[in-house]
Amino acid sequence: MPTDPDTLASSPTDPVQHCWAGLSAPHRGVKSLWRDAALPDAEAGSLLAYGNGRSYSDVCLNPQNTLLATRRLDHFLQFDAQTGTLHCEAGLLLGEVLAVTLPQGWFLPVLPGTRYATVGGAIANDVHGKNHCQAGSFGHQVRALSLRRSDGEVQQLHPGDQRFAASVGGLGLTGLISAAELSLRRVGGPMLEEHAEVFGNLDEGLALLQQASERTEYAAAWLDCLPRREGQGRGLLLSANHCDGEGDATGLGRAPRLGMAGLPRLPLINRLSARAFNALYFSAARRRPTLARVHCLPFLFTLDALGDWNRLYGRRGLRQYQCVVPPEAAATALRDVLASVADSEETCALAVLKRFGEREAAGMLSFPRTGFTLALDFPNRGERLLNLFTRLDAIVRGAGGALYPAKDARMPAAMFRHSFPRAEAFAEHVDPGFSSGFWRRVWP
Repeated sequence: MPTDPDTLASSPTDPVQHCWAGLSAPHRGVKSLWRDAALPDAEAGSLLAYGNGRSYSDVCLNPQNTLLATRRLDHFLQFDAQTGTLHCEAGLLLGEVLAVTLPQGWFLPVLPGTRYATVGGAIANDVHGKNHCQAGSFGHQVRALSLRRSDGEVQQLHPGDQRFAASVGGLGLTGLISAAELSLRRVGGPMLEEHAEVFGNLDEGLALLQQASERTEYAAAWLDCLPRREGQGRGLLLSANHCDGEGDATGLGRAPRLGMAGLPRLPLINRLSARAFNALYFSAARRRPTLARVHCLPFLFTLDALGDWNRLYGRRGLRQYQCVVPPEAAATALRDVLASVADSEETCALAVLKRFGEREAAGMLSFPRTGFTLALDFPNRGERLLNLFTRLDAIVRGAGGALYPAKDARMPAAMFRHSFPRAEAFAEHVDPGFSSGFWRRVWP
């Protein structure tokens, strides 16, 4: 997927290939933004900010309309190394932020699974990390944001303002987030002290994750959910805390050393390869040291080690299904989800389980809420996979759960309304000049 603004702007009428979800979308234009430049006329269509395209969803696509490429909004406006307060433009990548602040002892308190997302994208999707129980979501770290509306108004928003709550997690629909002020946290360097635990089934994994998320900052579990009755949901729990120690604190803004951009986009993930990988990974997990000191890169951003890793899924790309269910329903609902996946003919290539704490949501459409969240990656096989997702929707909805818009490319409107009961209040804050493929699908 093209992410360089020059590449995007050079062919504004070409489809924007969204390889993550196997989507492509022809746009009326893709226009690069500069600081203080006026928003372009949508020419009787609508506008939508486009950061670095790391969402698996169509929340950052605006078919037949105009995208605003924000990667040129990449300036550090002010950084206070005494307090850890950062004021920056929204097009900066999270890794670019860390490359500057971490050598000075400051770390972004919440990080998603990739350092290649933009600050604006992290706010618009109110992303979460492996430490929601301790730090909340990305929106909880935002002290202020600048919002540019399609009518030319520039709004300065702060926590406690309803417009702020609509914009954090607002999927870019309330206007263009051009800059933000963030609170960073002190750390002793880029190193983490990691604790590894193997578990034999889902119930064991949920119990261990509950304990780990209460005693350590970061915690997440890998699950093997391929067909297996005995030991279904076995996996590896990794938890970690920041610790003092030397390590490269400047390489967080660099591109991965290994990449697949020049290789044919052939589907290498199938039932056989996934089964072999899971068996090898679980076997290696049993021999893994219980305690180890590791760099934050492989722990927090595992998939970033391989550039364009989505090409492993072939030209049709991947689809992810990420849900959250309340703690009291988690064991039964997630067991039913894994059983449905196992009974289907679909290949789940990656499954990650995390726990959300009890902190109140930062935004009206924020996905994190008290409970357990499970993310499942599948090769995109079209209608057959969508039928499985429909069956999973029934399980999640019956448990009182929700789906994650940033990882969704097919959520029905009814499921969206169920997942986000504040959607009506949010809709009042949508900028009439902004829209997206996702929004038109779930809010017709």
